[in-house]
Amino acid sequence: MKRLRKIILYILGFLLLALLIGPFLIPIPPLENTLPPAQLADPDSQFIEINGLTVHYKEIGSGETVFLLLHGFAASEFSWREVMEPLAAYGRVIAFDRPAFGLTDRPLAWEGTNPYSAEGQIALTLGLMDALGVEKAILVGNSAGGTLSLALALAHPERVSALVLVDAAVYAGGGAPAWVRPLFSTPQMQRVGPLFVRGIQNWGIDFAKSAWHDPSKISEDVWVGYTKPLQVENWDKGLWLLTTASEESDLAERMDEITFPTLVVTGDDDRIVPTEQSIRLSEEIPGAYLYIVPNCGHVPHEECPKVFLEAVSEFLATMGVSVR
Repeated sequence: MKRLRKIILYILGFLLLALLIGPFLIPIPPLENTLPPAQLADPDSQFIEINGLTVHYKEIGSGETVFLLLHGFAASEFSWREVMEPLAAYGRVIAFDRPAFGLTDRPLAWEGTNPYSAEGQIALTLGLMDALGVEKAILVGNSAGGTLSLALALAHPERVSALVLVDAAVYAGGGAPAWVRPLFSTPQMQRVGPLFVRGIQNWGIDFAKSAWHDPSKISEDVWVGYTKPLQVENWDKGLWLLTTASEESDLAERMDEITFPTLVVTGDDDRIVPTEQSIRLSEEIPGAYLYIVPNCGHVPHEECPKVFLEAVSEFLATMGVSVR
């Protein structure tokens, strides 16, 4: 019996040693063919420094009405390409890349608030509004961008005039449980974490396809736009830092505090944020409008832009906002 116990202890000790040392023995090949964000910019790209980060954004239109577009996970300002110009008929339209995505900086160290955290992203969004002279805006957020829009609206209601929540991830897809997060900060996970997220180069294609009701509509140009951020320096480390900064929140319990005019838009075939969750969201936000886009998935502003714009136009009319 003693011998068996000793063998078990040896095995457990070996496994513990492997867990502690193993990650440092795994070779981490450097990313290849990456470039500084500015070298991947489009002709209409703009960059501005906010809270020590260089933020990539695009802007079109003018006027008192301002739309601020917030993309979802694994997306960028590119996801709004079909609707920016039509929305500019109503006013000024701004779309930017959130930290860890697009062509915005991926800082590996910082002072003060973590720029990848919810608090840091709210601060960055407000800083961008301040820098661009935007006092109040209609926040248009897709998926995780919708979550950020709601969090900002609750924290700083004076900066928001209305909300357009597009398949917003409020009831699912939250951050890591509190008991898991300390593991993310261990030296072992800090070393191999970026290697894990590089898998998005493979599973990201299936994820993107699942966001569309009809993936055959995804053109080669769209694939190029989706994958361009994977050419940015340190994209893997930035995505890992976003993962480690994620945490659970009580946002879903506060929907009755939303007092802004709100439009909830969802595709009837959303396989990422189920349509039923958007219906629930529209019921829990006082006075919210609901528009379900037929034969459409998680990104109606991309897959069904014409119908999406019709929904937004009808909503703006209820606010007295018309084409300039």
